Amino acid sequence: MKRCEYEVIVVGSGFGGLCMGVKLKQAGIDAFLILEKDAEFGGTWWANTYPGCAVDIPSHLYSFSFAQNAAWSRRFAHQGELLAYTRDVVAQFDLAPHIRTNTALLGARFDEADGCWTVRTSQGELRTKTLVTSLGGLSRPSIPSLPGIENFSGKAFHSSRWDHGIDLRGKRVAVIGTGASAIQFVPEIAPEVAQLDLYQRTPPWILPRPDRIISDTEKWLLARVRPLQWLYRGVDYVVYEAGAIAMVYFPSLLGAVQRMAKRHLARQVPDPVLRAKLTPDYTFGCKRVLLQNTYYPALMLPHVSLLTEGIGHVSRDGIVGRDGVERPVDVIIYGTGFDVGHAIGPIDVRGRGGKSLQDAARDGLQAYKGCSIAGFPNFFMVTGPNTGTGHNSMIYMIESAADYVLEAVKTLRVQGLHSVEVNQHAQTAYNALIQRRLKGTVWSTGCKSWYLDRNGRNGILWPGFTFAYRRITRRFDIGNYAVRRGDGDVK
Repeated sequence: MKRCEYEVIVVGSGFGGLCMGVKLKQAGIDAFLILEKDAEFGGTWWANTYPGCAVDIPSHLYSFSFAQNAAWSRRFAHQGELLAYTRDVVAQFDLAPHIRTNTALLGARFDEADGCWTVRTSQGELRTKTLVTSLGGLSRPSIPSLPGIENFSGKAFHSSRWDHGIDLRGKRVAVIGTGASAIQFVPEIAPEVAQLDLYQRTPPWILPRPDRIISDTEKWLLARVRPLQWLYRGVDYVVYEAGAIAMVYFPSLLGAVQRMAKRHLARQVPDPVLRAKLTPDYTFGCKRVLLQNTYYPALMLPHVSLLTEGIGHVSRDGIVGRDGVERPVDVIIYGTGFDVGHAIGPIDVRGRGGKSLQDAARDGLQAYKGCSIAGFPNFFMVTGPNTGTGHNSMIYMIESAADYVLEAVKTLRVQGLHSVEVNQHAQTAYNALIQRRLKGTVWSTGCKSWYLDRNGRNGILWPGFTFAYRRITRRFDIGNYAVRRGDGDVK
């Protein structure tokens, strides 16, 4: 019988995977690997290099509490600076020896005989006691199936796979979608293209982005007066956390913020016809709220057209709308977001008795505390189901989940256990509670969003304050787990 080669294998090297690596190092656990399918670590902030790519949470809050950065250049950092931050974290905590890039997860199977996972990767097989996935919701691009796209003679790519080899200057460009990525890159490319056609299905609610350059004086003080870093972070946390009051508990309070968004639109778009097209018909907050100052002005440029009639099909040289009009196009850019409900994709993960994770996720993946799944011993997730936030920093949630998983790993180690597996009853009861709490939130006010699966179930967002999630993940509640000891006894 082969023994476990590693104590932990983490899949994904974004913020979640790196956080898990740091927690393991700090606990004195060195027999672990972080697998990354791409050529470099960094997750979202390595893969997304589109023009204007930036975070929508203040930089001092969108960073680890254990690795605060006094040198942020802006209130809302851009992609390059965020990627540089991940590199600093890897260097500071000596994670590089534990990271294997160009190593994609192909499949994994739990061995009930010895309590290890056999992990199949693009670089061969590995064996580990515990398998942790941190794939993130923004890892699988969602690309619509446009009729006739196979006949298109131009270039086409998704925003998360930006083709920097294409010079857009003087090109006729069609952008499909008006999500978070599109409203960032459209203002960047609009001034240089010959024509930009923006195909909008549903307009987003947009608020001004309170961005600014952080002065050298501020950075100097933050670097030398450490309590100031905590003050910056603390103030931002309280301000953003307060958003849960309206989004989760009293959605009617969002009316005032919706009026602010309408004033922002009215100030930047004087044309009443265009303004009407850009005004959402759903409750503010039901879909993701976006922050941007330059998107609306870009749509006012004379060579930019907002198209809402829909796409009929793609021709060899352009796009034919449902109105029958063909518009010539050289480049198509998909700003259509990600398949957040199927981040693990076609990867074949098999738990106890050969149970398939894909089958378990067929009607929407459910997990206990967003971290563990019944039928999958010694398997955990960071950024799992119902851990997303609609109001605050995802990094806070990542740290909370990583602490919970770490406690599970330590429990396996200290007690010499064969495996731990969450009880189905505990998982079912937990998810029923989560869905009950989601019913009264703004995300359940009737709009169609990527938060909801095809059955209308919200498997993405956490329905409460982030500190409440931290409270329930503070300790590993082994009483809700089936425990198998090394001698084969099940507790």
